[in-house]
Amino acid sequence: MKRNGAAGGWQAFGAAGLRLVRTTAFRLALLYLAMFVLSVGVILGVVYRTTAGFLEQEIGETIALEVSGLQDHYRTYGLTGLVDVVRARSAVPNNNSIYLLTTPAGVILAGNLSGWPDAVPSASGWTHFKVADYGGVTDRPSTAQAATFTLPGQFRLLVGRDMSEIDQLRSRMFHSLRWVLGSTALLGLGGGLLMSRGAMRRIEAINRTTRQIMAGDLSDRVPRFGGGDEMDRLAANLNAMLDRIERLMTGMRQVTDSVAHDLRTPLTRLRSRIELALIHETEDPEVYRGVLQDTIAEADRLLATFTALLSIAEAESGAKRQDFVPVDLAEVVGLAADLYEPVAEERGQRLTVDIRARPTVHGNGQLLAQAVSNLLDNAIKYTPEGGTIALVLDGPGPGRAACIDVADSGPGIPPDMRDKVLQRFVRLDTARASPGNGLGLSLVDAVATLHGARLELGDNQPGLRISLVFPPEARR
Repeated sequence: MKRNGAAGGWQAFGAAGLRLVRTTAFRLALLYLAMFVLSVGVILGVVYRTTAGFLEQEIGETIALEVSGLQDHYRTYGLTGLVDVVRARSAVPNNNSIYLLTTPAGVILAGNLSGWPDAVPSASGWTHFKVADYGGVTDRPSTAQAATFTLPGQFRLLVGRDMSEIDQLRSRMFHSLRWVLGSTALLGLGGGLLMSRGAMRRIEAINRTTRQIMAGDLSDRVPRFGGGDEMDRLAANLNAMLDRIERLMTGMRQVTDSVAHDLRTPLTRLRSRIELALIHETEDPEVYRGVLQDTIAEADRLLATFTALLSIAEAESGAKRQDFVPVDLAEVVGLAADLYEPVAEERGQRLTVDIRARPTVHGNGQLLAQAVSNLLDNAIKYTPEGGTIALVLDGPGPGRAACIDVADSGPGIPPDMRDKVLQRFVRLDTARASPGNGLGLSLVDAVATLHGARLELGDNQPGLRISLVFPPEARR
């Protein structure tokens, strides 16, 4: 049992590690790690080349000066003087200088090397060889850089320097380079794993939330870590989207329940009228005509309800946004006023229209006209005889592109019910006796949301004031 448990643990650990390695964050971390290691390597290489090159240049210049001096000494004092100088300089203790003077036959006259190096000189006359192979000044396995030339009489002279310091520098640089690159790789890999693990944990939280939502739990939300970074912004946008989806789903359930409840009564009345007409046989055509007229009126009310529901669904879906064009609100308000002014006069009401500006907004003219018509219809329906209704169109102002106000002198809406009346099929108890389906303000609210506008309900003292406020970005 313990073995199986350990094996299962290692399998889970391996699966988690495999998922971690496959994450985009880990791959990006590896990419940045490779770039960083390459950058560090290039920098250290440049530092090494600069330092070593400077030292080699200094040594070359020193050797060149010493060769020039020995040539002058040879011309002045001859071979004997040159031999004495070379012997004296070779005998100096702890000296990194290398000398060798030989006859044309290769017999050593003076110097601190046991033989002439086998290395082939370069085109510039410089020779590089191992010092220890020729019994140099030290026993270290270092190299030497020397200049060789031939004196008059075919005597050969070699002057060089032990390159042990530069060899040590090169060794230390390469050793440090390996340590630095290794440490950088380990730290970068560890940082990449930590970063990938953190990103994976946050992404897994999003995946866990989506699985809960797919399972039917629409109340679950993506957790936010409070850093304010792009992942938190993504979580905020996803939560806002989920809130919107939950509201739509809740609204859909409410609509389904409301449709089933509110349409049952008119459908029952419709069926009862037809059934009674069939039961009570009569030869009077006026009876049948009256039944048919009542049936048509009931059917019209049902069709109006379904038409309003379709309009709300169309506005909430945003499908009409692609048909947005510049709309003259003064023309929309004027047409709605002309349509409802006779209705208000017939009910003994006074409708006043005040168009203070001619703002233009980007939107759907048909839906905006329907929204204004619904506001006027709602005001006329609940304003008593002798009351007043004011329709005002105002232009741009602080934080707005335009504003449409509809104020009446009716009973108004209590403050605690102003949000609820925007829901579908919600009607106040005082409005139950009047005709309607409770969808007028819901449609206005959907149109306002589609256009990015605010629908504000306030007190007209007495009556209700509804304002449709368009944001500055709606102006075109």
